[in-house]
Amino acid sequence: MKLIVVDNSKLEQAFIKVNVDVNSAIPHYIRPLDKDISEVFDAAKNSMFSRGEVIRWILQNDNGEHIGRIAAFVMDSYTNKGDNQPTGCFGFFDCINNQEAANMLLDAAAAWLRQRGKEAMDGPVNFGERDKWWGLLIEGFHEPLYGMNFNPPYYRQLLENYGMEIFYNQICMSRHLRPPLAPKFTERHKKISDKGGFRAEMIQLNRMEKYAADFAEIYNKAWAVHEGGKHMSAETALRIFTKMKPVMDPKLAWFAYHNNTPIAFYINIPELNQIFRHLNGKFNWWAKLKFLYYLRTGACNKFTGIVFGVIPRYQSLGIDSFLIVEVGNVLLHTRQYSECELQWFGDFNPKIRNIASNLEFKETRRLATFRYLFDRAKPFVRHPIFE
Repeated sequence: MKLIVVDNSKLEQAFIKVNVDVNSAIPHYIRPLDKDISEVFDAAKNSMFSRGEVIRWILQNDNGEHIGRIAAFVMDSYTNKGDNQPTGCFGFFDCINNQEAANMLLDAAAAWLRQRGKEAMDGPVNFGERDKWWGLLIEGFHEPLYGMNFNPPYYRQLLENYGMEIFYNQICMSRHLRPPLAPKFTERHKKISDKGGFRAEMIQLNRMEKYAADFAEIYNKAWAVHEGGKHMSAETALRIFTKMKPVMDPKLAWFAYHNNTPIAFYINIPELNQIFRHLNGKFNWWAKLKFLYYLRTGACNKFTGIVFGVIPRYQSLGIDSFLIVEVGNVLLHTRQYSECELQWFGDFNPKIRNIASNLEFKETRRLATFRYLFDRAKPFVRHPIFE
């Protein structure tokens, strides 16, 4: 076996193809869009290149067949609460069920990160934001959400045999929209409404700058303290919203306000893998026509909860129930959607899990971010719990 550095367009295509070759026989596998993977490693498309560095390898067997792949990267913005060592990352890991092959891939990533002064390696994660390609699937091997890693169950054994341990679990939760919400939700909704000054607002696609600014304000109050002080600018939020706009359904994106101050958001998008499973990774002109056809004919009867946030001052008032009832009142009339699944949140954040549980969401799948300490004598410590 030998490792090949991905350094030309032909090998870039081969890097994408490894994922298909290793996983395509697995039930429920959906091929990611080729362009989505390519853009991660395109300096013109991924702003992470301005503050990070990446390398990719393909593993080839003695017959010239590609049997694995991996990327290693450093990101200046990569931080985790409580970390006491510089940590690099790996991602886009695929491998046949062979420990020697897996070890070669992981050894290459670890050695490259050591050369850059790192003392630990986390993965599999994304060379970018945490909303895509983050974590190894360890439970719930059904149809993946758009932008979610999908892998055979044996991947976990390959990583653990190498010496990696789960740094934190990533939990997804789902809820069917019918039967309707329990009476306690409408009671909480009425209680908030009767206070006065509270309102929920469906997003308007022609006012994206306003909602991006509101999103950034809520995000910074609710999460920045847990993300190593990493604040989000209104400009960054606008780039995210602009990218999402072509697939957004306004009925699925809501904000809550108190006396016109943004206090909460609940952002969802149609579950695009219900369409992308028909496109075999392509997004050429014909695939785009098919995409629009499926999108406009209601192929998505499920939507994905991208992010739900309430600023701390309002977290105990029932704003979560207030927003859910407002959204539900609209969606139950359209009858297009029958299920919502929330994108992952870390098991280090019990408050978010409690909110989801209170809203009658049930766990549907679990991913995990693993950590490998290069100093094998150093004690392993899991991600701390958010207070």
